[in-house]
Amino acid sequence: MAAQRHIVHIDLDSFFVSVERKFNPSLIGKAVIIGGSADRGVVASCSYEARAYGVHSAMPTRQALKLCPHAIVIHGTHGRYSDASREVTEIIHRSVPLYQKTSVDEFYIDLSGMERFHDPYQIASNLRQTVIRETGLPISFGMASCKTVAKMATNQAKPNGQLRIAHGKEKEFLAPLPIKKIPGLGENTCQKLYQYGIEKIGDLQRVNLKFLETIFGKMGVFIYNKANGIDDAEIVPHSDRKSISTEHTFESDVVDKRALENILVSMTEELAGKLRRENKVSSCLAIKIRYANFETHTQQQKIALTAAEHILIPGIKNLLNKVWNKHRPIRLIGVRLSNLCTGSYQINLFEDNEERIRLYQAMDTINFRFGEKTVCRAAGMEIGARTFNPFLKS
Repeated sequence: MAAQRHIVHIDLDSFFVSVERKFNPSLIGKAVIIGGSADRGVVASCSYEARAYGVHSAMPTRQALKLCPHAIVIHGTHGRYSDASREVTEIIHRSVPLYQKTSVDEFYIDLSGMERFHDPYQIASNLRQTVIRETGLPISFGMASCKTVAKMATNQAKPNGQLRIAHGKEKEFLAPLPIKKIPGLGENTCQKLYQYGIEKIGDLQRVNLKFLETIFGKMGVFIYNKANGIDDAEIVPHSDRKSISTEHTFESDVVDKRALENILVSMTEELAGKLRRENKVSSCLAIKIRYANFETHTQQQKIALTAAEHILIPGIKNLLNKVWNKHRPIRLIGVRLSNLCTGSYQINLFEDNEERIRLYQAMDTINFRFGEKTVCRAAGMEIGARTFNPFLKS
């Protein structure tokens, strides 16, 4: 019999809003939106007071202000969020043996085996209190036998709470929840399930796997496993990172190639900047495309060691050309730089003049001081104004 796993999912509640409230306590208790301008921006994050009016992340700011006219809109300072995230990461790093940071405000922790010495739930509880005490930020966690159920437990524990799902009780916990609560289940899939009278996860648990495979193909297995709390995904140690990636899920499926190119430029700039700050270079780049029917494709190519956008961006565009199908709408797009190793990005700039090297250094200095995307290419700026926000959690 396999040993029981103790997986903890930690999420900093309304992270960007909470950080802003630390600097401006007058925002506490008020409807707050972090995001772009009212005319063309999108909501990166919002307070629970704003959510009560139907506001949510990725919503156009204009629409959010129609729902909640009295909301306070703040453009946000990415440097503040990075500092706060780093502070929380350091606390987790010194407190637990194995963790995975999946975004600026989300972590998975593996406490399996710790029960021989301490109560894993007590360890997680103590960690949460330490974060609250040392950072002043509200934080929630869920604990369960796998990553999926732990994440869903966190969502039920919010705001600023904690919830443990006992081993063997996974299906019981999931059953009364709406199917839209399943991570990764899109609106189109939910609508199709509603047509069969499937609204709760408990309804899904009673459905035969063959039925789901007939309707959704390979996606059917994914849906079945999630509904039944089956998830063997491991915690990838934070310190063992061999790649860096980012992805974006569109609110509506996209068929415009230019829009896709622009967001890829923005993503590539963001990742390249991170590599240079960490003194790393990559020798493999890849893009990920997920179509409206959840079919996912990746395309990658080897490159000379670099962290320079003027080399990476043409490569990324070339990969898009290889997978591009104008007849198939896209719901998610991502970029990954892998085969990382330590080294200066300048090692591949020997063919460039000093002006270009100084340009990269100047861009990195400005972006480091004032936040990512302070300086970026015009294509990246355009998509930033239209749909993509580097603060936005996908």
